[in-house]
Amino acid sequence: MAILRRSPAILLALTLALAFSFASAKKLKVCDKGWECKNSIYCCNETITDYFQVYQFENLFAKRNAPVAHAVGFWDYHSFITAATGNKTMKMREIAAFLGHVGSRTSCGYGVATGGPLAWGLCYNKEMSPSQSYCDPNYLYPCTPGAEYYGRGALPVYWNYNYGLTGDALKVDLLNHPEYLEQNATLAFQAAMWRWMTPMKKKQPSAHDVFVGNWEPTKNDTLSKRLPGFGATMNVLYGDQICGQGFIDDMNNMISHYQYYLDLMGIGRDYSGDNLDCAEQVPFNPSSKSESS
Repeated sequence: MAILRRSPAILLALTLALAFSFASAKKLKVCDKGWECKNSIYCCNETITDYFQVYQFENLFAKRNAPVAHAVGFWDYHSFITAATGNKTMKMREIAAFLGHVGSRTSCGYGVATGGPLAWGLCYNKEMSPSQSYCDPNYLYPCTPGAEYYGRGALPVYWNYNYGLTGDALKVDLLNHPEYLEQNATLAFQAAMWRWMTPMKKKQPSAHDVFVGNWEPTKNDTLSKRLPGFGATMNVLYGDQICGQGFIDDMNNMISHYQYYLDLMGIGRDYSGDNLDCAEQVPFNPSSKSESS
């Protein structure tokens, strides 16, 4: 019991001595990463460019700059990586899942398209023929005269309140300038990543949470057939637009993009994970109109 009566200063000194001895016995690994970081332990930190490289991005979106695409020259690897910098939680399977949504939502592929229908992700950066004004009488984010809130971006943002909310999070005035999302590819990817990582309501998960296993379903979730996996990401992002309607084409298309990207990235669709679809899931937020962000 004598050690319990030793002063905090003595205990601290012993701790530091042990730590020093351990560090001396085991030399810390140092790494080089080109001109920007040399011969340092801090060069060993894994970043997204270590496991998702430019050739993989090019393989996934091989037809985005084809002459018939609608956003030629807009989307590129550098914009994606710039948007993802600092996000160390997004590993390979999650990149495939996130980009599976992006590819599906921005595709202009069809059955007999060159390279197949799944090779045409990032063909669009905006909605080509808006079906409505997407202006809602919202007192927090009122519509700006002359602004149009149709779908734009990698995970298209619709409605004035979603532009306002996304702009607040990214510290960009998207409410007054929604066009920024079709003018800046990095910003378009940042908006999509923010939506992926952020719960839209209290006590509800984000798409990231349900995919990586951070979310533990409640009894009500289980009864509603909402379980962790790619299927639940569709539920979080699109609700009853996609989920709870059986095996509809839009849902199957997102799953196909996800698995296609897993294959191209060398992971393989065998690692798609459980609960791949949301065909029978009760939506988190049933709605009468699109609230997609």
